[in-house]
Amino acid sequence: MIRRATLLLAGAALGAAATGILVSADIPARAAGDDSTYREMSLFGDVFERVRSQYVSPPDEQQMIQDAINGMLSGLDPHSSYMTAEESEEMRDQSKGEFGGLGIEVTMEDDVVKVVAPIDDTPASNAGVLAGDKIVEIDGESVRGLSLNDAVDRMRGEVGEPIDITILRDGVAKPIEMTIVRGIIPVQSVKWRVENDNIGYIRLTTFMNEKLDESLVEAIDEIKKEVPEDQLKGYILDLRLNPGGFLNQAVAVADTFLDEGEVVSTRGRNSSETRRFDAGPGDLTDGKPLVVLVNGGSASASEIVAGALQDLKRATLVGTRTFGKGSVQTIVPLGSEGSLRLTTALYYTPSGTSIQGTGISPDIVVEQVLPEDLEGLIRPEGESALRGHIQGDAETEEGSGSVAYVPRETEDDVQLKYAIDLLEGKVTDDAFPADPEKAVQELQAAKTPEPEKEMEDAH
Repeated sequence: MIRRATLLLAGAALGAAATGILVSADIPARAAGDDSTYREMSLFGDVFERVRSQYVSPPDEQQMIQDAINGMLSGLDPHSSYMTAEESEEMRDQSKGEFGGLGIEVTMEDDVVKVVAPIDDTPASNAGVLAGDKIVEIDGESVRGLSLNDAVDRMRGEVGEPIDITILRDGVAKPIEMTIVRGIIPVQSVKWRVENDNIGYIRLTTFMNEKLDESLVEAIDEIKKEVPEDQLKGYILDLRLNPGGFLNQAVAVADTFLDEGEVVSTRGRNSSETRRFDAGPGDLTDGKPLVVLVNGGSASASEIVAGALQDLKRATLVGTRTFGKGSVQTIVPLGSEGSLRLTTALYYTPSGTSIQGTGISPDIVVEQVLPEDLEGLIRPEGESALRGHIQGDAETEEGSGSVAYVPRETEDDVQLKYAIDLLEGKVTDDAFPADPEKAVQELQAAKTPEPEKEMEDAH
């Protein structure tokens, strides 16, 4: 099977950018094409100077330039954007699969930071931080008025640097003050467990991690150790609520379950953007039956994996229609001024299909039931609903996407339960198990012109 060596498209992503497939490149700048463009640039300079010198109060000139660049890029499509130097640095840190911090999952509640759970074997858990604790001060400053991102940014930092936090804990009369030394916190993008003692369940939360493929291999190895080969009925790959990430990681993940075949191809304006990525020999799951769970939150890199495994009939897709983001973004470094995140290509599944604006329809549709308190609050999500999105070749009024919701409690997860029943033979469907032999025949038939058509063309 192929691994990193075949993929030179390493890049990075900003956490807030939800649906990216990213590659990294250094594209030389080129001068504007004609005099009219220069005149427009001169107009921009005139407007900027007028605002800078005559606005009612002195504006932030750097912010004005950033806003102007973002305005230009947002007019192209929803996924092109400008990142400041700080945002670019944060993006690079996230892509490494680890960061310096305390090791707690948090949320905001009543204007303070609430600890959802401390991560095992991290500085926070070792210091005695508990789930439910409320962090009210960071380094002596109140967190009230901060956004969750701002609070998280303050808790992150260089490994080895101390941070002072003040905690309120139910049942404890006085605030608890702690000094914790930041440590290396790994980003857990792969979660796994064994279901019913005979099914390997693997959930990928993001593709925005350069170590994702390594973690996936480790997960499969652990499942094999826990379940004897003759008792292992198959695997469930959960891509629900996975917004995407690196193109090379998507290819590597798909390759993990394949012996051969095209995974994805990209086509752009420049020839360098037209590429094809193939799988190599070595299905690490030994051809065991595979079910992939998808929903409206499965986007971008998730759709590359789902599309390849479906087209090559290596897996049966269960769930609801995916997001429908079929474009690729390139990270263009701008030196000390940050970087440009620019849409440079569309990608195509092995059958030559673009899912831009349409998404991927699962082989077996299983709708997830919403709890009563969320009915009407969670609506279908999809690329086709984004203002200014690139119109897909096959896009229709039906659009793309579906409801993106996964219950917290496993017993409420209808889609997961169906996948388990499918692997255990409690329910049946013609689409399961998938048959790779049929894929070869169908793809060859699709790419071979019919004799009548060849004769017609000859005339």
